[in-house]
Amino acid sequence: MQDQPINAPITQAVEAAELGGNAPDFSVLGMFMQADIIVQAVMVMLLAASIWGWSIIFNTWQRVKDARAKADEFEDVFWSGSSLDELYSGIKQAPDHPLAAVFVAAMREWQRSLGSTLGGFDKVTVQDRINKVMHVTTSREMDRLEGQVGYLATIGSAAPFVGLFGTVWGIMNSFTAIATASDTSLATVAPGIAEALLATALGLVAAIPAVIAYNKLSTDLGRYASRVEGFSDEFAAILSRQLDERGN
Repeated sequence: MQDQPINAPITQAVEAAELGGNAPDFSVLGMFMQADIIVQAVMVMLLAASIWGWSIIFNTWQRVKDARAKADEFEDVFWSGSSLDELYSGIKQAPDHPLAAVFVAAMREWQRSLGSTLGGFDKVTVQDRINKVMHVTTSREMDRLEGQVGYLATIGSAAPFVGLFGTVWGIMNSFTAIATASDTSLATVAPGIAEALLATALGLVAAIPAVIAYNKLSTDLGRYASRVEGFSDEFAAILSRQLDERGN
């Protein structure tokens, strides 16, 4: 009778090992390795989407940051009163930011329009050409600056549902295992459900930064686009005044 309390925990441990086999590994890597192949595929997909999303975030953030700094330098020179022809000659070969590209496109069209008029020029026609060139250049440069930001919205909206699919599939497998083993104990249910819920967690890990970054970068890009459009309007007004002076 005295040996029963001592041997009882050992007996229970042996029985638990016989029923459950090896103790389940609840680390992230362990749960991944123990998961169903479909759940593993979902996890790999979500991990790849997260890495891709972060690469888009950092690349776009760096491009916007560089574009802002270069635009500040360009506007300082532009509004300093220096000659527009000298500024154009210095950057016309390789404009490296949207403001410079718009300026170069407008100046190039300006010189072509005035150089091709033999017996005078039509002010309205020249202004229309310059405005169209600046509008097209602005759209092209902003598309290039935006890059793959739109994919962040796709990741943010789709990743939670992909993770939910993995969770549903994993829980379905857990219930199938319960029915096969005829054992509804928590030790039988917990590993499968934990592996399934990991897919949902990875979906949120991929989606939350993508949504936040998409909203932030979209706002920054919209402000920069407004800045470029404002510069285009101001530069168009300057060229219009010069056209008036040439026509008088």
